[in-house]
Amino acid sequence: MSAGQPGTLSASGLRRVLVVLCVTEITSWGVLYYAFPVLAPSIAADSGWSISAVTAAFSAGLLVSAIVGIPVGRLLDRIGPRAVMTTGSVLALPAVLGIAWAPTLPVFVAAWLLAGVAMAGTLYAPAFAALTRWWGPRRVTALTAVTLLAGLASTVFAPLTAALLGPLGWRQTYVVLAVVLAVVTVPAHLFGLRGHWPAPDPAEHAEHVDRTPAAIVRSRPFVLLVMAVGLASFAAFAVVVNQVPLFIERGMSTSAAAWALGLGGVGQVLGRLGYRRLAAATGVRSRGVVVLTSAAAATAMLAALPGPAVLLVGAAMLAGAARGVFTLLQATAISDRWGATHYGRLNGLLSAPAMVATAVAPWAGAAVAQALGGYPGLFGLLAGLAAVAAILMAGSVPRRPE
Repeated sequence: MSAGQPGTLSASGLRRVLVVLCVTEITSWGVLYYAFPVLAPSIAADSGWSISAVTAAFSAGLLVSAIVGIPVGRLLDRIGPRAVMTTGSVLALPAVLGIAWAPTLPVFVAAWLLAGVAMAGTLYAPAFAALTRWWGPRRVTALTAVTLLAGLASTVFAPLTAALLGPLGWRQTYVVLAVVLAVVTVPAHLFGLRGHWPAPDPAEHAEHVDRTPAAIVRSRPFVLLVMAVGLASFAAFAVVVNQVPLFIERGMSTSAAAWALGLGGVGQVLGRLGYRRLAAATGVRSRGVVVLTSAAAATAMLAALPGPAVLLVGAAMLAGAARGVFTLLQATAISDRWGATHYGRLNGLLSAPAMVATAVAPWAGAAVAQALGGYPGLFGLLAGLAAVAAILMAGSVPRRPE
């Protein structure tokens, strides 16, 4: 599929879609996800709700996002991203305002459940579906650009949220963020994602074009892919959330550990920058195995290294690079194996367990660390899970029909 074919977007239209999604993914991730870790302690202190209850509400929203993402994926295949992402952006406004104004914990939880519906229509899954179909064979370039810039969401919105929190408090901070989200994403999705939603290119992965989504979902490669991505997602997010306490156990100050976590984010960006070259040099099977094995090795280094700090920071950057590449590996996993015909539906089913793992990872990781008597044991276990994911990934590539 090329930009010059009838019914597809022009080169300027493709650039418009890419720019729109870069801006809206930064904003959506920043407001709906990364603002919460900054505001959570203040929410608990001000409301009297326990931090575990507040975090559980956030996790419940992520679980709803995983469930709703499955029918959203089917809808994306049929009608494209414009209506889906605009609706998600519109729903995000009352959701975030509900979080801000919630007088009781049940109302707070209900607002996060609505936010979960908004996440399903605004975060990576619909954006990846849009770029996969519209950009066709050049999707890796577009996906890399979006994930690179969306990776800056925490860099932009964590400091912004902290700056607003001091003078405004957490409730008014969420009100301001809700307005920012609505002003940026609603018109951007409504007007920026216009254009014909093309049919998938039948020449791409033609050997699978007659396979129904139901047949693919029941296949051994798809089941193994879902298991691999779910395990790897759990390991990756548990590493992120528990890295600071691990480094503090290793003798680093809280400030130094936070800087190390930030440098891991730099590694994430660098890893994504190299993905296009990795994709050109490797096959689908070897690429998946290399990425997940690298994640396992970096996590094992974090578990085993007692110091010095420079080595721990280096391991954190390696883990970040593997995590950054894994995001793109997941984004291209369906199209690399079965083409873009049913990308939205299949990616929704692939992403749901990964989102559940993401929701569970923060508190599960801390609980396992406590049970094992420290964070090094947890990171050793997470390295093992990533290694198992690499083995499962090796079996996730369908055979070409005879």
